[in-house]
Amino acid sequence: MAKNSAVVLGHEQRPGTTRTLLTAEQGGLVKRTVLPGGLRIITEHMPSVRSAAIGIWVNVGSRDELPSQTGSAHYLEHLLFKGTKTRSALDISSSIDAVGGEMNAFTSKEFTCFYTRVLDTSVPTAIDVLVDMITSATIATADVNGERQVVLEEIAMRDDDPSDLVHEHFAKALWGESPLGRSILGTVENISSLSRRSIYGFYNKFYSPDRLVISIAGNVDHAQVVKLIRKAFDKGGVDVAGETSPFTPTKRKQIVKRTGETIFVPKTTEQSNVVVGVPGLDRGDERRYSLSLLNAALGGGMSSRMFQEVREKRGLVYSVYSYAQQFLDSGMVGVYAGCGPTRLDAVRETVTMVLDDVAANGITAAELEKAKGQLAGGMVLGLEDTGSRMSRIAKAELTTGDVPSVSQILDRVQAVTLDDVNALAHHLWSQERLTTIVGPE
Repeated sequence: MAKNSAVVLGHEQRPGTTRTLLTAEQGGLVKRTVLPGGLRIITEHMPSVRSAAIGIWVNVGSRDELPSQTGSAHYLEHLLFKGTKTRSALDISSSIDAVGGEMNAFTSKEFTCFYTRVLDTSVPTAIDVLVDMITSATIATADVNGERQVVLEEIAMRDDDPSDLVHEHFAKALWGESPLGRSILGTVENISSLSRRSIYGFYNKFYSPDRLVISIAGNVDHAQVVKLIRKAFDKGGVDVAGETSPFTPTKRKQIVKRTGETIFVPKTTEQSNVVVGVPGLDRGDERRYSLSLLNAALGGGMSSRMFQEVREKRGLVYSVYSYAQQFLDSGMVGVYAGCGPTRLDAVRETVTMVLDDVAANGITAAELEKAKGQLAGGMVLGLEDTGSRMSRIAKAELTTGDVPSVSQILDRVQAVTLDDVNALAHHLWSQERLTTIVGPE
């Protein structure tokens, strides 16, 4: 499919300018402003709603940490809710509660996001609170020490959930001690020893305007939003008008540590949890649409091949699915299943049989058409609220710098051929597979 020559990626747009990325006729009016300091503001106008979802996305995640900083990005996410120069932790939460809004945050391997959803009349308040958190966090020593046990409890909660833990061990086995192989939450040892100085240094280094994307979807006016954001940053003493070069992430080769092995982690549980996977595609790979369709056909729903073979025909599991993770410069695809320990061998044999068949023979034309329908329906139904719209335009801006319309994405999905999908199936699943198991011996 020919690329639209009018497309200007976020990092290519001239600082100090505003562009219309999508028109209302294309499904929603989307505009992007790039301030001189590199801060990107992107909005989607939804006049039929009376709310707005606001997200401040920071281009930093656990993969940006040094080994000695493991867990810092997630720890910092917690600490930014603890207070600023002008607001206490209670003030932050009360400001949003008082207008009936909701606020939260998350950290991934590549991004950190702070978000809220409020009435359209409360957008100025929400912007002021979020920007204050990002620009003026105190990260006091007392708060660092007080929140330490909270983060340790989160790690303990993860360790008590073998269906989460098996994915952590798979990443560690696949990527080793390289950044993608390390846990987002960090380790007990590292969290116990992280100092205020170390975390504050991480904050100062990475929370700069050139790493930020502020995304808003709802009943908002773009020009007014830009004014509110500039005012909030000025209030926080951060210059977003100074001339700098917008940040662009640097690719770093992620070394695959091992495949063709089985890693067993003994744990006293009622079920054995297993992941079988291989190295996948990075997020810029043009085959990503083929990957989405392959994943849907293989293990993306109740009618998928993996679900039918492992659960419906043999009754071996309650949960089984396939999935893919794509990062800037690496990726993986995998199959997860949870079963009684006595059925583990049968589950592994069945999963192997399905993967061998897909690698050798691919999927059928009927499976491809069903996968296209599943993807199209899921995408459209998933974009019926302001939060999902806000996330969509932010992730597109952060990952590719291009924000296509939903129709453009659906066209790209429809353009995928059976040969495309089957060539990718052979490429991926003919590789030596890595297996991790968490469960009782």
